[in-house]
Amino acid sequence: MEKLHIRTKFRQDVIDLTPSIKNYLDKNKYISGILTVFSPHTTGAITVNENADPDVKKDMNTFLNKLVPQNSGFSHTEGNSDAHIKGSLISFSQTFIVENGALRLGTWQGIFFMEFDGPREREIWLKFISD
Repeated sequence: MEKLHIRTKFRQDVIDLTPSIKNYLDKNKYISGILTVFSPHTTGAITVNENADPDVKKDMNTFLNKLVPQNSGFSHTEGNSDAHIKGSLISFSQTFIVENGALRLGTWQGIFFMEFDGPREREIWLKFISD
C-alpha cells in the first residue's frame, strides 16, 4: 500500500488525484490488475467525474450543499455532520481497472478527492492487486 499526502485549501475542496495515481502506477511498473483508491477520512470522499470543465466540480459542491446544508440542526457537537453525510453519499473508495500499464478511465474522467471539512492535511491510500 502507498499513501498520497495532500493538503486541501478550503472547507470544501476538490483535488485531482489522477496525475499522482498515474505516477504511482508508472513508478511501480504495474501492468494489469485492480487499483483501489481509499480515503481513511469520514469527512472526505473519492469520486470519478468529468475532468475537462472545472464547473462540474463547482456544481457538485453546490448541489451537495443544497442537499445537505452545513447548519441543519444536526446533533453532532463538532458542527461537521454535513461533511460526514456528504462523505458517505459520495463514497470513501473507488476501484479501477489497470490494463497494459494504464489506468482505464473514460475520455473525460478524472479521479478526485472531495474535501468537506477542511482545510486539512489528508492521506489517500492506494492498493494495487495484480491479475
